Amino acid sequence: MAEIFPDQEMMYEDRFDGGSHWSLLMRRGTILRVSDIEGGGNVGMLLYNPQDKLERYNAPDTLKCQHTFKLTRGHCLYSDMGRIFCSIIEDSLGWHDTVGGNLSERGLREKYTVRTYQEARNDWTRSGEHCFAVELAKYGLGERDLAANLNLFSKVVTDEDGNMRYVPGHSSAGSTIDLRFEMDTLVVLHTCPHPMNPDDQYPRKPIAYQIRKAAPVAEDDFCMNFRPENLRGFQNNAVYHLTGGYQ
Repeated sequence: MAEIFPDQEMMYEDRFDGGSHWSLLMRRGTILRVSDIEGGGNVGMLLYNPQDKLERYNAPDTLKCQHTFKLTRGHCLYSDMGRIFCSIIEDSLGWHDTVGGNLSERGLREKYTVRTYQEARNDWTRSGEHCFAVELAKYGLGERDLAANLNLFSKVVTDEDGNMRYVPGHSSAGSTIDLRFEMDTLVVLHTCPHPMNPDDQYPRKPIAYQIRKAAPVAEDDFCMNFRPENLRGFQNNAVYHLTGGYQ
């Protein structure tokens, strides 16, 4: 059950079941803590600027400018305007995927027994593609607004030939990640299976989340100083906020 905690470090908490979707507006200076309750979870996530939804999460720039293939503590999540949506300030897991993509409607039909809402009510099987489409429609967005998404709690590695491989059992029960938001951000997410998950039964892994207050960013902040590029990203954010968020 959702709970509200006004005027404390933790302001709100809730959970949602596997195979579901949600969206929320995270304000600058807040933290989104996401927890894998049972282990083996996956959280597909997209990020948009609520004032200009053409600005959205950019996976290639996020990886390229921080010289990484995975996401963990210290990394920042960049927009396609060179600004930072959020920083990963804590991470108990050490690896989150941003290259594996999203479970499509076709992939759902090919891998799992599809059950409709009429047949199974809230236990119906949904794809990440479907869930993103439903949430994006709430904000006047559509298929053309889909971008490469994050997959929190999932791990994809490559071999020497560049072939990607999903790592089963990567996330254990209680794994958490803390995202500190450096600008107002529309967060769109789902808990559908990772498209490379080899399970032949549709996995339903519940996820919990909390919204917490963040401390001010200090000059020695780990994320800001993790890479020289991150310092420039924070500077881009500073200019953006000086102009009222319209640059």
